Amino acid sequence: MRQLALVTIITAALVARTGVPRAAADMPDWAYAIPQPPPAPAGAAAAPDTSTKTLPGSTLSFTRQQISDGFGPADWFPGDHPAMPDVVAHGKRPDVRACGLCHYPNGKGRQENAGVAGLPVSYFIQTMNDFKNGVRKSAESRKTNTNLMIAYAKAMTPEEIKQAADYFGAMPWTPWVRVVETDTVPKMVSRGGIWVPVDGSQKEPIGTRIVETPEDPERTEILRDPRSGFIAYAPVGSVKKGEALVRGGGGRTVDCATCHGTDLKGLGPVPGIAGRSPSYLARQMYDMQVGARRGEWADLMKPVVARLTNDDLVSIVAYVSSLMPAPRVDGKK
Repeated sequence: MRQLALVTIITAALVARTGVPRAAADMPDWAYAIPQPPPAPAGAAAAPDTSTKTLPGSTLSFTRQQISDGFGPADWFPGDHPAMPDVVAHGKRPDVRACGLCHYPNGKGRQENAGVAGLPVSYFIQTMNDFKNGVRKSAESRKTNTNLMIAYAKAMTPEEIKQAADYFGAMPWTPWVRVVETDTVPKMVSRGGIWVPVDGSQKEPIGTRIVETPEDPERTEILRDPRSGFIAYAPVGSVKKGEALVRGGGGRTVDCATCHGTDLKGLGPVPGIAGRSPSYLARQMYDMQVGARRGEWADLMKPVVARLTNDDLVSIVAYVSSLMPAPRVDGKK
């Protein structure tokens, strides 16, 4: 409670110092990665792939149908994590898919959703209740997995939410995203909210955006490999610019370490942000900025992000995501 009171004081002081912006940043479309509608099918539909798939380092094998089974998805590396609660491993028919399907059994998640490993238990529970109570939404109405999370939260019992929170909170966040500064990036297409390179070697200017993409698209998109992470392409110089904003505020925000801890690994009930998905972090800041995401935590963050531009969002998440996370010093969840 003391930390929450401190955050409240800090954000109130920030509002008094910086005022309220006239308009929010332009929506960072790059962070939402909404796919284009699929083309109309030509001819007969292809037969489903029923072949058995394998992954390096795993002794198991699964079909694509088993890999993406919403009520019992593939667990390639059972030794990488504790025993999963039933709601994580299997969900709850018919309304709740297994948490491990989208967030992986190790909680690392993917570009289109959240990495939930290492989140404080109290924060996890509060955000699920925010989904349940209708105060956490997406600024992008086509972000379908946010709408699914709202439905799942409403269908889960408090005990099931607590089980998932305890499970994911017990696993530390470890390196998952590799930030690379560049002037050009491969031409990308969104598949289900994940940017993947189009065929060929086409390049395009990066502009003012982060382009987050799997290290190995097949292992992420098709096989859902929980050991295969992401590359985040960022504009040249953005990491340094982001460090100045994150560590000093640049006159437009507040030092992130004040609440998230010196190394941005979290502090008490405040979650760690170091080394997490830049797409996810940018989405949350923008959702809070425009009021799509509300609730206790979002209301405290809103004045912190109120004056940030799209360029600021790019720089901040480039820097924060470039940090290599380590275990929390206070040992709290």
